[in-house]
Amino acid sequence: MAKMTTSLVLGLALVATAGCAKKRPPELPPTPAEAPVVTDGGESSDTLAGRLNEQFKREVTSDTVNFALDQYDIDSQARSILDSQAAWLSSHPEARVTLEGHADERGTREYNLGLGDRRANAAKNYLAARGVSPTRITTISYGKERPLALGSDEGSWAQNRRAVTIVIN
Repeated sequence: MAKMTTSLVLGLALVATAGCAKKRPPELPPTPAEAPVVTDGGESSDTLAGRLNEQFKREVTSDTVNFALDQYDIDSQARSILDSQAAWLSSHPEARVTLEGHADERGTREYNLGLGDRRANAAKNYLAARGVSPTRITTISYGKERPLALGSDEGSWAQNRRAVTIVIN
């Protein structure tokens, strides 16, 4: 009799718990990516950022700085590229950028994430030294996760060791 009472109590508790489950709303609100922000001119912020990024790519020497193997020093060629980026950013004070740090496929994931971070921050520090406010610059490291070239040779690795500047608004 005690087993039957225990089973009955457990069964009722299970039914009561199932009845308390949260009901799914009939229609979910859109995710933030589905509802772009519209600016005063009627243009979405994504469209404006894309247009500014295209303008940035046309008007600067390059949006990409390349690095030597296991290095994150800013050499003379990188300085020239970053100087043109700093000049563009000075003439567009409303623009904010993200610096993406990348590495080639060699090395561990953790090492390459750290190296990508050092490369992005080296470029950020250079731009900041040229008068661009660091609050306008964010950095992210992709390590070896987003290669530009897919080969496993020195030419491909050289293209993948980079920091890329992206205008985000």
